[in-house]
Amino acid sequence: MFTFKELPEKFQQKALKLQLKEEDIVEQFIKGSGKGGQKINKTSSTVYLKHIPTAIELKCQKFRERNLNRIAAYKLLIQKIELVKIGKKSELATKIFKLKKQKQRRSKKSKEKILKLKHQKAELKESRKNINL
Repeated sequence: MFTFKELPEKFQQKALKLQLKEEDIVEQFIKGSGKGGQKINKTSSTVYLKHIPTAIELKCQKFRERNLNRIAAYKLLIQKIELVKIGKKSELATKIFKLKKQKQRRSKKSKEKILKLKHQKAELKESRKNINL
């Protein structure tokens, strides 16, 4: 049976804060799919987790080793539960918001400002050119 003590300190504290119980999580190991050839098809290294109270399910097949997949799956599960319970204040939600904000298109006013600065630089460079008579 997996215990939260196997996780890094940061995730142990998140699990305590969210009041997660190990009994509420169903864990299964299933055969993977995709790239990897015979090794993936033969071994049950993919981890399937289900948190019963929130009905969150996930599979993790990032690594070849079962134990690494297990730790990665629990980390993901804790993040997803945090997102559901805490919402916008969770760490994952703030990261997502920050990325969306960075990728947003610039406003018309800021575009005009940037273009104005570009034109000023171009005029300055133009004035520095040597004039041949």
